[in-house]
Amino acid sequence: MPTIIKKREKLSPKSIPLEKTYLIQPWGAVEDDSIPLPPEVVHLAKKALKRYDLKAYDMTLITSKPDKGGAIWKVRTDKGLRALKLLHRIPPRSLFSVAAQDYLVKKGARVPPLVPNKKGKLYVELGGKMWIVTKWIDTLTQADKLNLTSAQQLSYGLGEFHKLSVGYLAPKGAEKKTRVARWPDYYQKVYRKLDWFRKIATAYHDTPASPTLLSVIDTYQKKVNKSLGQLLRSPYQKVIARGDENWGLAHQDYGWSNGQLGPGGVWIIDLDGVAYDIPIRDLSKLITSTMNDLGVWDPKWIRAMIDAYHQANPIEPEVFQILLVDLAFPNTFYKELKEMVYDPAAFLNQETNEVIKRIVRIDNTKRSALKAIRNWRGK
Repeated sequence: MPTIIKKREKLSPKSIPLEKTYLIQPWGAVEDDSIPLPPEVVHLAKKALKRYDLKAYDMTLITSKPDKGGAIWKVRTDKGLRALKLLHRIPPRSLFSVAAQDYLVKKGARVPPLVPNKKGKLYVELGGKMWIVTKWIDTLTQADKLNLTSAQQLSYGLGEFHKLSVGYLAPKGAEKKTRVARWPDYYQKVYRKLDWFRKIATAYHDTPASPTLLSVIDTYQKKVNKSLGQLLRSPYQKVIARGDENWGLAHQDYGWSNGQLGPGGVWIIDLDGVAYDIPIRDLSKLITSTMNDLGVWDPKWIRAMIDAYHQANPIEPEVFQILLVDLAFPNTFYKELKEMVYDPAAFLNQETNEVIKRIVRIDNTKRSALKAIRNWRGK
C-alpha cells in the first residue's frame, strides 16, 4: 500500500509564538520612563520569568529606557524578591556584561547575584535581546550627595569594585568591549561635537540659550584641545600598553544612583555597560558629578575622595597624572548639552541658558582646585 503523504499545513501568523516573531526595538525617542511599554515587551517579560524555577506573584516596573529598549521590574516570587532586567544591547555585548557580573560575584564583589534559569544559564534570550534575573537587595539606600562621608564611601566602594574586576576574561561568543585605548578618540569626538554645537547655535540664534552658548563655545573647544595634548604627553600610552585584563573593568555609569549603601558597604548595580578601561575614568566621572552637585570644585572633597579610593585600590603616580588630565576635561559642559542635536529649538531654551551659566561659574573654580591637589601623594 503506498505511503500517504499529508499536505503540510500552513501556519497562520497567529499560530506562531510571539517570542519567535517579535524583535524588541526602542519604543520612544527620548529617555522618559513614563512612556508605556509595548504590550509585546510585557508579554515577553512574563515569558522570560517562566524560564526560571520560581513562581511570580506580581511584577512592578521600576524603570525603563524607551529610547534604547530596556527595562527593569521588581518581582515578588515564592523564592523572595527578584529583579528582572531586559538588557537593551545586542546579545553578544550583553553576554560580556553578564559574564562580568558573575565573575565579580564569585570574586566577592557587592553586586547583585545572578539567578540561573531552569537550564542553568545566567540569562534567557527572547525578542532578540537578553534577559537576566538577579536577587533584589531590598535594603539599598542612596547616599546623601552633599555629605563628604558619603562621597568617601562611594569612592572606596568603587575602588573595591575595580580591584576585584582585574583578571576578567570575556567568554567565547561575547563581544569584547574595551575603551582602554580610546580616550584620545573620545576627546577628539567631543571637539568635533562642539563644532556642531556652534553651528546649531548659530542657526538657532534667536533662541534664549544660543547667545550664551556662542559666547563660551570657543573657550570650551580650546579646553578640549588642551586636554587632548596633555593626555598625549602623559604616561597614557605607557599605561595602556599593559593590556585590557591588567586594568579590569570600569562601570562607565557609576554615580550616586548606581552605587548605593547596603549590607557590608557600597553595592554597585546596573552593570550592563561595563567595559575594559583604565578604571580611574569612573573616579573622574564621580568627582566631576559631585563637584557639579556642590556647585564648586572643592579641593578638600576631591582629595578626600581620591584618598578613599586609593585605600581600596592604590593609584599609581602615572595613573594619577591621567586622572588630573581627565578632571580638567570639560565633561560636564559636553554632557549637559549633547542632547541639543535632537531638537535644538526646544532644547536651547531659558532653562538651558541658566544651565550653561551655572556650568561656566562652576568650571571657573576648577583650575585652582586641581592645582591644589596636583602634588597629591597616596598615603
